[in-house]
Amino acid sequence: MAARIHKIRTATLILLGCAVGVPVRAQEGTETSPVIQSAGQPTTTSKDAPSNPSSPPGAVPAQPTEGSGQAGDSGERPLPDITAMMYDVETKQRKAEAVEKDYLYHSVETELELDGHGQIKKTTVTESDHYWLSGVPVRRVVKKNGKLLSPEEIAKENERIDKLAAKARERREKADAEGKETDPRGDEEITVSRLLELGAFTNARRVPLNSRDTIAVDYAGDPQAKSQNHAEDAIRDLRGTAWVDERDHMLVRVEGHFVNAFKVGGGLVVNIQKDTHFTMEQTKVNGEVWLPAHIEAQGAARALLFFNFNGSVRFDDSGYRKFRATSTILPGLTRIDTVSAPDGSVQP
Repeated sequence: MAARIHKIRTATLILLGCAVGVPVRAQEGTETSPVIQSAGQPTTTSKDAPSNPSSPPGAVPAQPTEGSGQAGDSGERPLPDITAMMYDVETKQRKAEAVEKDYLYHSVETELELDGHGQIKKTTVTESDHYWLSGVPVRRVVKKNGKLLSPEEIAKENERIDKLAAKARERREKADAEGKETDPRGDEEITVSRLLELGAFTNARRVPLNSRDTIAVDYAGDPQAKSQNHAEDAIRDLRGTAWVDERDHMLVRVEGHFVNAFKVGGGLVVNIQKDTHFTMEQTKVNGEVWLPAHIEAQGAARALLFFNFNGSVRFDDSGYRKFRATSTILPGLTRIDTVSAPDGSVQP
């Protein structure tokens, strides 16, 4: 599940990429940031673009940025070049990981499984803490359906995290030796360059969201584009919209959907239902880093052991705070120490 969350975020942060891995990655703070209002949503002009989403219920707890990047009268300001902006988004996201590694946050995953009649058959709620360990983003499960893990489950979770981090480091080292670019987990990244070869960004417009100016752009994959792997095959069937903070050049919101059913190995390896759609929102924390605040997917999708849902899955993140993770000599144990926030206060 941790891999699923991180890949969803990585994919959407480089814009609607690798939805096959749609697993990305929210945070807590001391204040409440504004909710994206439905009135602020742009009107799409393409029939393939996703419909305007309704406002998500509830606000995202965080410590918002004050006095910078706030929306105002845009006047006759020209819109930025879309291609140049998306390359800058990619660069800024990679730089932001250095700051993101200092943060811990809590996530509540709610999965609603439907039966053959479209009725809710099962509800599963999983609570986790997200943080970075030795340069690798990890997710530690702390509760399942309201119950704390047993000592045996905690031991297994510690072992899982240790193995995940070790394998990620091995993949990164191997990729570095081969001169390949990877994400923090050592998985091959889909760059903006490849996104431009697999589709196109169009219809730029200025849209105020959460009291900040954003540049909204649509993305449409090209079914005729030549792909190099299954992840790129999926991108060709994607349509979506991204909202980029105009001042910071970081993603504020991304939404997308599959225009066709997508299968690998006749559906045995990967099977994503037509019109399966997803949304990811980020919030600025402590005036220094953008972190995921909400991720949601609806439809039906399965990819081996990485993820499997038929209905909806939603991640609500909160409790962003700075921390210091120190590995002890004993395997499977990690001590997390909370440290002061940039304003000098201690995050709870």
